[in-house]
Amino acid sequence: MSQFLADHALAIYVAFTVIFLCIVVALSAALGPRRVGAARGRSMSLPYESGILSTGSARIRLPVQYYLLAVFFVIFDVEGVFIYSWAPVVVEAGWAAFISVATFVVFLTLALVYLWRSGALEWGPKHRRMPVKVPPNSPVELVKIPEREVV
Repeated sequence: MSQFLADHALAIYVAFTVIFLCIVVALSAALGPRRVGAARGRSMSLPYESGILSTGSARIRLPVQYYLLAVFFVIFDVEGVFIYSWAPVVVEAGWAAFISVATFVVFLTLALVYLWRSGALEWGPKHRRMPVKVPPNSPVELVKIPEREVV
């Protein structure tokens, strides 16, 4: 019997967990409060979180920079996890692992440089140049501002 328990310990644990969860859900459904019909009232159908009634719509339009920041965080967080997990075995892993990690860091650095150069990291408002319409025969002279060179 002890050999059976040792061989199937995880399966027994999962079975007991599932049985316990089923019992808890059944007891809460049987013993929990029920409000139906008029007793339910308007307040029971409103979303309620942390003791604060919601105001306004939950659909908020977030700027694209919010999502870009999330993607940058994930990319560089994953980089940190890979390098942190590689660091304890750097001596045993040898030169092949070092070259792999160095290549990984080079590619991520190139990605960061690309994002930087393309303007993805600029958070401020974009300044747009509006065309100026000058009436014909106007005494105002326009000074032409040279375009910024994009490298």
